[in-house]
Amino acid sequence: MDQDTKTRILGAVDAGFDDQIGFLSELTAHPSTRGNEQSAQTFMVEQLVARDYTVDRWQIDVNEISALPGFSPVLGPYEDAVNVVGAHTSRTQKGRSLILNGHIDVVPEGPLDMWDSPPYDPRVDDGWMYGRGAGDMKAGLASNLFALDALGRLGLAPAADVFYQSVVEEECTGNGALACLARGYKADAALIPEPFAEKLVTAQIGVIWFQVHLKGLPTHVAYAGSGANAIEASIPLIAALHDMESRWNAPENRPADYAHMDHTLNLNIGKIEGGDWTSSVPAWCVFDVRMAIFPGQSIEAAKADIEAVLMEAARQNDFLKNSLPEIVYHGFQAEGYALSQDGSVNAKAAIGALESAHGTVNGDALDKAAITATTDARFFGLYADTPALVYGPRAEAIHGFNERVDLESMRRVTQATALFIADWCGLEDI
Repeated sequence: MDQDTKTRILGAVDAGFDDQIGFLSELTAHPSTRGNEQSAQTFMVEQLVARDYTVDRWQIDVNEISALPGFSPVLGPYEDAVNVVGAHTSRTQKGRSLILNGHIDVVPEGPLDMWDSPPYDPRVDDGWMYGRGAGDMKAGLASNLFALDALGRLGLAPAADVFYQSVVEEECTGNGALACLARGYKADAALIPEPFAEKLVTAQIGVIWFQVHLKGLPTHVAYAGSGANAIEASIPLIAALHDMESRWNAPENRPADYAHMDHTLNLNIGKIEGGDWTSSVPAWCVFDVRMAIFPGQSIEAAKADIEAVLMEAARQNDFLKNSLPEIVYHGFQAEGYALSQDGSVNAKAAIGALESAHGTVNGDALDKAAITATTDARFFGLYADTPALVYGPRAEAIHGFNERVDLESMRRVTQATALFIADWCGLEDI
């Protein structure tokens, strides 16, 4: 690609940037928490239809994906889980095909009084857009779409098939991306603009979600000594899980991508419920756990270790040894994924194309990082033999209060994405 074409592409992104900010604001205004993504997906369909993409909107059928590698178990209904894909079909098919993937679901906003402004009333202040999902990852959905728009503004289109994906379920299972694979959407590479500050993610951890159910003997608090307090019984189990966390993080257990990190794998007690009445000793308790695993670490082996740790701790407790906990797996059962371990020709070429695009926009080398989170990249890299590049804008307070995304960073990512598409897919006239 010659310098003049690069310059024109960069300018085309700039020309559409005000519209891109407006698009991001409107998309962020949709409260698309899990189960409530339909209005946001309808907006995405309207935007894709207006751009003459071939649009596929479908409801995920658990029965179609439950036997596939990478599936995560679900507890709730799926009647409201809807994916959207917009397809560009190349006339010339001269280049390499591409998936542009992003997730529409966002995490719950938490207490509204903890926000400086309403989470679904996005605002721009000093170059940042604030709002739940603005960073994670609706800015990425915007950068993917407006990178394609920039090419169209020049009368150009990718010279290979491109599948623009807006998926659900990334924040809890990843089954939305898996459903896209099951539906037949495959390509030579995938790009996912998750908000990791314009760095290429070289490795990501896996995640396991589970619940621990404890049952006690109810009694009036005046006779607490004759009852078993199920909430208090959770304390030694949580302590045992943290001991396991330390063991898994030991230097001898770290793969090369994480050798420099002292504490990659984080255990989180995300929710705890128990009891029915202030003056009754609680007869039950349930606590929810998120535990990370390294790339290459077996999910089944990790689950076996978790179960052994919990049962051993329970047997050391006077109450729990007679009422062993029940472990229920739900949500994430995600393997880790390391792009750094993909030595294929496609992976090397895709990384090289992104390095070149980033360098053109930023004037410096592309930083690379192993992250302590998971993304949908694993589905493409592990189960579809497709290198998955995670590269997106700078954002802060994702999953927290006053989530925000750096709009200039989104502009740069959009420019780099447009250049990457032009290089990877090639260009043809519309």
